[in-house]
Amino acid sequence: MRCPWCNADDDRVIDSRSADGGAAIRRRRECAACGRRYTSFERVEDVGLVVSKRDGSRDPFDRAKLESGILKAIKNRPVSPEQVERVVARVEERLRRKGPEVTSQAVGVEVLASLAKLDQVAYMRFASVYKDFQEITDFQSELQVLLEKKTPAKPLTR
Repeated sequence: MRCPWCNADDDRVIDSRSADGGAAIRRRRECAACGRRYTSFERVEDVGLVVSKRDGSRDPFDRAKLESGILKAIKNRPVSPEQVERVVARVEERLRRKGPEVTSQAVGVEVLASLAKLDQVAYMRFASVYKDFQEITDFQSELQVLLEKKTPAKPLTR
């Protein structure tokens, strides 16, 4: 590790502790040359995740692009930045579990599932773009699906 002040590469670790819920190690270091202290973080390198699109192209997974789409869907909704971060993290985690390559449809399905639990208006906004709604009846049918999921089935009575 190079010192950010004097660029020397001789340092010693003073303290190490877990960070980001165990996803990283935070290390306090002291430069042997100038004596100044600094912090470094050690993380496992993420396995690359590739998204295959409908047109056959393949792009690396872009967390910022995912977050941008969700932010557009929740605009002017009572959703906190922490809730958005949890949704993004949950979607990314589920996609990474599915493998090194996922389809854009899988990304959309995961986002829709998370938004349905978080905010139904945001769900409808995202669905209208993701599912390419063309007519008002597209909104009606999607709303009907949402309402059926929300309303518990009535038990049969005899």
